[in-house]
Amino acid sequence: MEEKKVNKTNTNGYTFIFAIIMVLVVASVLAFTATSLKPLQNENVRNEKMQNILATVGIETSRDSAQALYDQYITETVSLKEDGSVDESIDAFEVDLTKELRRPVEEQVYPLYIADIEGSKYYIIPLRGKGLWDAIWGYISLKDDVNTVKGAVFDHKGETPGLGAEITQVWFQERFADEKIFDENGNLVGVSVVKGSKGNSNKDDNQVDAISGATITGNGVSEMISERLQHYLPYFKQQTDVKVATK
Repeated sequence: MEEKKVNKTNTNGYTFIFAIIMVLVVASVLAFTATSLKPLQNENVRNEKMQNILATVGIETSRDSAQALYDQYITETVSLKEDGSVDESIDAFEVDLTKELRRPVEEQVYPLYIADIEGSKYYIIPLRGKGLWDAIWGYISLKDDVNTVKGAVFDHKGETPGLGAEITQVWFQERFADEKIFDENGNLVGVSVVKGSKGNSNKDDNQVDAISGATITGNGVSEMISERLQHYLPYFKQQTDVKVATK
C-alpha cells in the first residue's frame, strides 16, 4: 500500500514555530524603530519645552528655532532647594516634576528660568498638578516685581475636550496676564480660577474667570499655581535685587 506523504507545513508544530519567528521579527523591527526614533523624540520634547517656557514671556517660536531663541532670552537657570538655596549640581532644564512630586517636599528640586527681554527680567516657574482625569501642567512667568504675572501656558494629559481641555487655549491663558499672585495684605494666594469672576478686567483680585463646565480642572489649575509658587518664596526673599510683595 502506498504511504501518504504528510505536508509538514500543515502541522501544528510548523504553525507554532512560524508564529514565534514572526513575533520575534516584528518585535525586533519595532525595537529597532523605537531606538532609532528615540533621539528625534527627545529632541522634539526638548524643543516643545523651550517653546512653552518662551511663550510665557511673549516669545512665539517654531520647534526649529526654539533652541536659538531660548539661548538668546533665557539668561539663567537655577535648581532650588526648599530653603531657597541653589543646587549647582543639578541642571534645572532636566528636572522632571513628575518624579519630584513623588518625593518629600524638603527633598524636591524647584527649577527656575530667568529671562531677559529688552532689559526686563522675568521669572518662569514650572507647574504640575491634577485635573479631573489626570495630570495637568504648564509654566507661569512673573515680572521683576515677583507679583505680576507676565504670562502662562497650560497643558493636560486627559481632560475632557470642549471642557477641561480648554485650558490649552490661548484665550484662557491670556486671562492670567497682569494678574497678581499676592493679595492686598501681602499674602501669597496665587491666581484662582473662579466661575463668574470679574478678574478678566480687575487685575488686583487674584482671580480669572473659569471655563464653563470645567470646575474641577479649573480648581486644579488654581491649586497647582499656589502650591508651586510658595516653594520659590525663600529664594526670592534672599535676592537683594528682588522686592517680594509678601510681608
